[in-house]
Amino acid sequence: MDAVNLSTAIASTLAATKSGTSEYVCLTGAHGIVEARRDPLLAKAFRNAVLMLPDGMPTVWIAWWKGLYHVDRVFGPDLMLGVIDQSQTSGERHFLLGGNPGVAEELVNCLQARFPAACIVGTYTPPFRRLNSDEEAELATLLEECRPDIVWVGIGTPKQELFMSEYVGRLKIPVMVGVGAAFDFHTRRLKDSPQWVKRAGLQWFHRLMQDPKRLWWRYLRTNTLFLAHAAMALFRLRNYPTLTGDPTAPTEEPASSVAETFIAD
Repeated sequence: MDAVNLSTAIASTLAATKSGTSEYVCLTGAHGIVEARRDPLLAKAFRNAVLMLPDGMPTVWIAWWKGLYHVDRVFGPDLMLGVIDQSQTSGERHFLLGGNPGVAEELVNCLQARFPAACIVGTYTPPFRRLNSDEEAELATLLEECRPDIVWVGIGTPKQELFMSEYVGRLKIPVMVGVGAAFDFHTRRLKDSPQWVKRAGLQWFHRLMQDPKRLWWRYLRTNTLFLAHAAMALFRLRNYPTLTGDPTAPTEEPASSVAETFIAD
């Protein structure tokens, strides 16, 4: 997990578009960390991301406990807005991939109304399964025609991380960013929680109240396991190492220039 806050995450994401390579950015909190401990493919996807951002207050509290007081939560929808806002002057081109049918197109209208100088060049709604060869070719052709600098991927964890990990070397895109439910937040299909709820680490409960049938078991299992691992670290019952540098590129600085991490396996 990179030791960043929203401002440095925005700057690092934009910097990654200039690296000359294809990269992807992951954001996760307790749910993603717990899932990665049991899913080696997801863990590999997280490790290979150019940026791994703390999207959850429990991960931020761990950073503070380790003395990294500059770290703060990077909420996916906020990162998306911040990057698109700054790109109005720096000129990056955006592509929206995800959501239910019609959501990405609606999101384009919402974002253009808010950021009239932003350059949003296309959308794609993937099926709720792996792409077949025809769909892969269709998407590759669309991206080649649109030439985006950033593809915003909103298909949820772990699907979006596995998608980015699989296609980062196959789709010639400078940066992909997995932003989960950002498409639904910005089109008001999901109601955002008050700021005090987010700061208290209770956004999961606000989400649970909106979709209890789908989320109750996920939060019961992942929150419990995350708290157990955090307690073992706090009471030194198990060693969870802190890394410095980019674990995927030991001989050079990552494109984002973020060189400090605070959660590793």
